[in-house]
Order: sequence, then structure tokens, then C-alpha cells
Amino acid sequence: MWFNAILESAIVANLLAQLVKVPIHYAKYGKWNFSILVSTGGMPSSHTAFVTSLATAVALHMGVGSVYFAIAFCLAAVVIHDAMGIRRHAGRNAAMLNKLIADLKERPNLVKKLSEPEYQKQLKELLGHEPVETFWGLVFGITVAMIYFQLVR
Repeated sequence: MWFNAILESAIVANLLAQLVKVPIHYAKYGKWNFSILVSTGGMPSSHTAFVTSLATAVALHMGVGSVYFAIAFCLAAVVIHDAMGIRRHAGRNAAMLNKLIADLKERPNLVKKLSEPEYQKQLKELLGHEPVETFWGLVFGITVAMIYFQLVR
């Protein structure tokens, strides 16, 4: 333990979830993509792993009846909802806009402004998570916290 087992558990869960995305991506697509290490989205949700590990560690250390667990639980609920809802839909909107711009570029006589710099940059599409990615982030975060606390004690 370095300084705070609860915080350490959450950080470890986040980092491990980011690391595990690389081989999962390789297994799914057959190519290595190390940019995933510093990006959002993907399997498992590192945001969900982070906050569920935090909430689980608080529960293990302080108890589920503590005010600290209540705060961690509410934070986790908001982050998970955001990852699965708002950010996922923003990513879908970005994908549609990217496709629309690509389609319009094939018809330059319709829209001449597409040659301007702001239309040349692709919008980031991988922002949020599908429910299955969030679920496995949740399982991952709980598991890391439980293992971490067994090792620390």
C-alpha cells in the first residue's frame, strides 16, 4: 500500500482496464491498436471499472452503511449513466456526421465549403460505451477492488 488503499484500488482498476483493452481489441479485430491505451470507449469501460472499484473499496473498508459509500455509489451511478448514455449517443452522432461529410465530399458541386479546414477533421466516434462494455467494466472494477483488498490486508 502506497498511501490510500481505496484510491489505489480505483487507480489500479482504471489502469488495468485500459491495458486489457489492447489484447481484447486485437482478439476482435486482428490488429494491435495501442492508441486505445489513452482513449475513451472500448471493452471494458475503464471509467466504470474506476468508479465501481472505488465504491467497492469504500464498502469493504468503511461499510455499505457509511456516508462515504453513499457518496461513492452515487458518483459511480452518474459516471456509468454518462458513459452508457450521453457519451455513447454523442459518439453515434459523430459517426453519422462523419458519414454525412464523407458522402457530401463525393458531391463537391453541392457543397463547396467542405474544403475548409474545419470539415477536414474527423469527429471522434468512440466516446461512450455499449451496455456490455459497461457491465464488464463494473465486474472488472469490483473484482480488482476485492483482490486488491485481499492482498493489502
